[in-house]
Amino acid sequence: MKRNEEIMEILEAFDLTGGYRAAAELAGCDHHTVARYVALRETGQPPVAREHRARPIDDYLDKIEELVVRSDGRVRADVVHERIAAMGFTGGERTTRRTVAEVKARLRAGQRPVFRPWVVEPGLWLQWDWGEGPRVNGRRTNLWCAWLAWSRFRVVLAVWDRTLPTITACMDTTLRCLGGVPTYALTDNERTVSVDHVAGIAVRHPEIVAVGRHYGMTIRICVPADPQSKGGSEATVRIAKADLVPTAANLLEDYRTFSQLETACREFCEQVNARPHRETRRAPAEMLAEERTRLHPLPTQPFTVAFGTTRRVNWDSTVSVDGVRYSVPHQLVDTRVWVRFHGDDLVITAVGENGPGEVARHARSTPRTPSIQPDHYPPPTAAASAAGERVPRASSAAEVEFLALGPGAASWLVEAAGSGARGVRRKMAEAVALAKLHPPGEVDRALGTAAVAGRFAENDVLRILAHQAGRDIGKPIIRASETHSLQPGTAAWSGFGVTPAAPPEPDHDPAGEPT
Repeated sequence: MKRNEEIMEILEAFDLTGGYRAAAELAGCDHHTVARYVALRETGQPPVAREHRARPIDDYLDKIEELVVRSDGRVRADVVHERIAAMGFTGGERTTRRTVAEVKARLRAGQRPVFRPWVVEPGLWLQWDWGEGPRVNGRRTNLWCAWLAWSRFRVVLAVWDRTLPTITACMDTTLRCLGGVPTYALTDNERTVSVDHVAGIAVRHPEIVAVGRHYGMTIRICVPADPQSKGGSEATVRIAKADLVPTAANLLEDYRTFSQLETACREFCEQVNARPHRETRRAPAEMLAEERTRLHPLPTQPFTVAFGTTRRVNWDSTVSVDGVRYSVPHQLVDTRVWVRFHGDDLVITAVGENGPGEVARHARSTPRTPSIQPDHYPPPTAAASAAGERVPRASSAAEVEFLALGPGAASWLVEAAGSGARGVRRKMAEAVALAKLHPPGEVDRALGTAAVAGRFAENDVLRILAHQAGRDIGKPIIRASETHSLQPGTAAWSGFGVTPAAPPEPDHDPAGEPT
């Protein structure tokens, strides 16, 4: 069988020479071949059309079609080859694979669905779907991906799970980002939304129906296993995962904390909603401003029934659940939060300016074993971190003057009180008096040095201040070297154990007088 290019060269050679043999010699083929293609062209038939030649596998074509139809196009070619080989087919497996591929292509062409273009209407449809997010400290996360159909506005949120309370919180946050409520919300067939299917009709979860009724919105279910019916949210999931999940293609680094992932999601939404969309040639944020006029008003209070039971945050920034205290961010002291158990985790939800959201998550604990997370409390000051105790707070004018010298004074007070030094108040007054004669910064430095060295005796601060000022340079400084050592010698031990000699008698002159 000639290729299309070869056929066109044969016809061109015939037009040039006008003879079959001359054209065959010029094109490098048989003259009968030239005559056949020229006859096809003169009768109006396409000369490049392939004519079907009888093949040995044609006798088994009916069986192949039967196997492909029975398996709905899922049967493997090697399985088909075994079946027809047992029936007497002697051809190769390559021929069987080609024939099975042709039959499957014809089957798909006959079953291909036909879609009518969807003309969207503003304020009508919202779609949402889930995507698998990146792992944070080895823990799996999820991406809530919502898409407003007419304006193409996208909202992507990072969450830990896909439970019904999480869906409710994400729904409220999404609607507050949109500034209104659309008429319908379309989603997939998850157990949190549809509990069963009867005769092809989805039975909705009672709680999700209550959520939709609270916001004045009808929640619809897409056709099972048909992603084309909610392609907008499917595309949002694909784009979000490509930009947020670290892969070798985007060269993103792993997220160390969950807050970093939340920040990345906010930046992603700002970016995709600010650039012009390929279909509308307008920015989704700009079109959302127009679509808000067609959205329904948003309820003032969010739907909180699904978040669990309510708790009041105590003064120590904890809530009590089943006799166990769990910490929450200190900004929520004396406010109301919702708690619920999800598996072995306690999830704490609070309602803020942007709607409800998860504020804390703890592993389930037991009584007398509170679960406290340090990041829920403000960081201690430098003095408290160094001393491990409470920060000094002035209650009199003298204390105000002393602590105003700087952090060294606060450290001196904490260390002096801890060591049981005497006359602390008098020494504080002396330090304030020194600050009037010397720069306050030098006095504070001397106090800090005294605190580190544990020098709290009389005039210790004055001596340290003088040393730091360089007023003791006139004193001789002896340093160890090769020619002089500070190690005491052994010369004093040289006469140890030796009897001293008797003193010599004085000499006398002849007159008997001493000399």
